[in-house]
Amino acid sequence: MSKSTRKLWAAHIACGGRQTVKRAQTEVRLGAPFRGRVLGIDPSLRGSGFAVLDYSADGTARILEAATLKIPPKISMAECLGAIGNQVDDFLNQHSIDHVAVEQTIYVQNFQTAQILGAARGAAIGTAAMRGLPVFEYAPLRIKQAVVGMGRASKEQVARTIQNITGTNFELRFDESDAAAVALCHAFTWRGH
Repeated sequence: MSKSTRKLWAAHIACGGRQTVKRAQTEVRLGAPFRGRVLGIDPSLRGSGFAVLDYSADGTARILEAATLKIPPKISMAECLGAIGNQVDDFLNQHSIDHVAVEQTIYVQNFQTAQILGAARGAAIGTAAMRGLPVFEYAPLRIKQAVVGMGRASKEQVARTIQNITGTNFELRFDESDAAAVALCHAFTWRGH
């Protein structure tokens, strides 16, 4: 009988965090944990958040830079997408990024809103992909579970947790704290091959 992910994680922690978890008669080897720099992106057409996280070998997480790209309503959608791509490009030029982590689109009932969010994500992902960087996508529920421990955590809870972990205060800068949470989720959960 296979164990749930939660039980496997509990077994991993119980073993002192060693990289081997025994399941029935087989042994599963987890890949190496993430170490390096990840650009976290919380995409939106008019208010995207970005955060560069350095995750060191000792498990220390530091925010190197974070920004919110606010675009006024008078700017066309095409120009917004160009600005998102340029912002990603700027971060990639300024920092030696190993991975890019992007928040997946949440479920929306409005088809037009879904298209706009998808376009914003595409602008960010496309820019990173053209550089040959690996891009990883995470659902909002998974991000909050990995960082806060609760899938329904509020934006304020996410920001406070990010501050406790990294020392960076994102007071009322929720797009940036959400981007940092995406980066932390990746650092906490990604395993190499």
